[in-house]
Amino acid sequence: MESSYWFMVQLALILLAANVAGKLSEKFKQPAVMGQILIGLVLGAGLMEKTEIIEQFAQIGVVFLMFIAGLETDVKELLASIKSSSLIALGGIVFPAFLVFAGMMIVFPNQSMLVALFLGIVSTATSVSISVQTLREIHQLRTKQGLMILGAAIIDDIAGIILLTLLVGLVKPGASSSVGVVTLKIVAFFTILYAVGFVVVKFLRKIKDDVVGDEQIIVFSIILCFILAFMSEEFGVAAITGAYFAGVIFSMTSFKHRVSHDVNKVSNLLFTPIFFVGIGMDINLSAAATAVGVGSLLIVMGIIGKIVGCGLGARLSGFTLDDSLQIGVGMVPRAEVAIIVANLGLQMAILSEKDMAATVVMVLVTTLVTPSMLKWTFNRVHKSVA
Repeated sequence: MESSYWFMVQLALILLAANVAGKLSEKFKQPAVMGQILIGLVLGAGLMEKTEIIEQFAQIGVVFLMFIAGLETDVKELLASIKSSSLIALGGIVFPAFLVFAGMMIVFPNQSMLVALFLGIVSTATSVSISVQTLREIHQLRTKQGLMILGAAIIDDIAGIILLTLLVGLVKPGASSSVGVVTLKIVAFFTILYAVGFVVVKFLRKIKDDVVGDEQIIVFSIILCFILAFMSEEFGVAAITGAYFAGVIFSMTSFKHRVSHDVNKVSNLLFTPIFFVGIGMDINLSAAATAVGVGSLLIVMGIIGKIVGCGLGARLSGFTLDDSLQIGVGMVPRAEVAIIVANLGLQMAILSEKDMAATVVMVLVTTLVTPSMLKWTFNRVHKSVA
């Protein structure tokens, strides 16, 4: 009989593997996150099953990761960059969707237009958590480029939800909420978010640093983070969006550095490594191998679409060519969002198992190549300046 404490051994093994793989990756001058995802692939290929408790630890990991990203955000710069972020997000939606749709119709002419359109929408979903971790590792998260990637990813996420809802509503009326309802829910969420932020910031600014103990303020920040993450999911926005804005709220208080330091410790030691190993464990290599054709098209068109589309948006916003390339590359990775969207298409009988596997191929490749590509884009600029 398996012990009820067996999950502790599994978590211990994952943490050991994540730390060893991360250090090895850094020895080869690659971000630690790349090694963690790769070791997850190895573990997931029959060595270990991803249990529910591992999944829950991983979810806390990505929530903490985005909470810390929010804490490290300069709110004034974020507000000043909304126009630029919107342009970047627009390019990152239009270009990949069009290139994937057009590519599917040309390379696979017998393919249904609806399937091509759905895969186009799948290719627009950005999973910024991988870029965030890489930017943190190379100390570039607080740069203008890092801020643009974060802002554009949030807008990208919201626009993607509306696009998907519109397509589902057109294909199967009544199968999903109307676009108007979804938009209303998103507006309601951000209204509540603003009200909560206003009250919390006012309250915390009235409290003197020596009145509140370290433990109380850290616990309160985590409570707020989890509540806003849950709320954002309930309103149809990804949990990471709520977590990110919880961090933004605390970034406007005097407790910012205290919270960032302590949550960083907990996150980096336990939850975040499990999240990145978990991404690798989620990828089914045998299923991915059956869909190399469509998967290759999604990879090529999806990567080109993000780099060109987001890069063009950045260029139109006044960024240099080097900065635009960095922003475009930072928007390349797809992960759980793309798989969720593709799975919805599978459930609605729009996509086939092969299309689902092709999405997994895209997720696998974009997840693995982004850390190295992103590091290279920053290193080449530093070398040219030197």
